[in-house]
Amino acid sequence: MTPMKEVTIGTQVWMSENLNVEKFRNGDTIPHAKTDEEWKKAGDNGEPAWCYYDNDPSNGEKYGKLYNWYAVNDPRGLAPKGWHLPSDEEWTTLTDLLGGLDAAGTKMKSKSGWEDEGNGTNESGFSGLPGGLRYSLGTFDGIGGYGRWWSSTEDYADYACFRSLGYSNGYAFRHIFNKEEGFSVRCLRDLTETSPRCKS
Repeated sequence: MTPMKEVTIGTQVWMSENLNVEKFRNGDTIPHAKTDEEWKKAGDNGEPAWCYYDNDPSNGEKYGKLYNWYAVNDPRGLAPKGWHLPSDEEWTTLTDLLGGLDAAGTKMKSKSGWEDEGNGTNESGFSGLPGGLRYSLGTFDGIGGYGRWWSSTEDYADYACFRSLGYSNGYAFRHIFNKEEGFSVRCLRDLTETSPRCKS
């Protein structure tokens, strides 16, 4: 496997690109949901799945893959060896270091690639790109305008915490969304994760 690009931010070491793997850490293949029906079925059954935005592999080259939260939480391990999925608390450590939710987004967004001149400074080196998302029914939305990244922290039975960056402001949005959606993934190196409930 090609070594992941990484960046040190404070005491944390983050991937500086979105995850683009199609196998779990144990070598099992992650199911590729190419159609709307396959994507919806995986979500309905609580099963892991990944896709490219618009099912176009060229989007994967730039933005990585989109994963549902069942892939994030699969015991076979979505993160490569030496990495783990960040908890909501670990995302908060990052955004606090970058000035809080109101200011962190500008420092996390890449210097190019965001629509309507919504680029960031990338002061952090996080290099956040607007990879969009896939809704539970299979439709795609937001490429060029939004980037959403899962945390490992669930909130009740059907929801999990995430972070979002958008073209129109400098916020690092923190909220919860349905586990069946497809978001980008970033990983943390060699950190012990804890997963308290997300207080939305």
